[in-house]
Amino acid sequence: MSDVIYDSKGQLKQIQSGLLDGEQIIAVYDAVGAGTGFLGLTDRRVIIQDQSFVGKRFAITSIPYSKISSVSVVSNKSWAGQYFSTGTIAITVGTHIYEVEFRGSEKTHHVHNVILHYIS
Repeated sequence: MSDVIYDSKGQLKQIQSGLLDGEQIIAVYDAVGAGTGFLGLTDRRVIIQDQSFVGKRFAITSIPYSKISSVSVVSNKSWAGQYFSTGTIAITVGTHIYEVEFRGSEKTHHVHNVILHYIS
């Protein structure tokens, strides 16, 4: 568990509490923007916490890698050609697209590469 990458110990503990037998955490990244709390990667699935439900409710959604049809890095360039300090990942599952924004493009690229590894 020592090489797990995470932004928040509390988010890591939430993921740890719901692991399946033998499942290993790869990373847990804090998300920015409205709705999403964090995204977790394990060796079996992507876990997204969505805080956008009415009444202070939230959902934790598990997406098995086998259900993901594509993963994209969505980025903006400023007029000067420099990337902003955030990046967004788009995960397509059936007809639904989950978008999660992170601080730092390196997190976005890590999530993209891990998902691509497991869906290839």
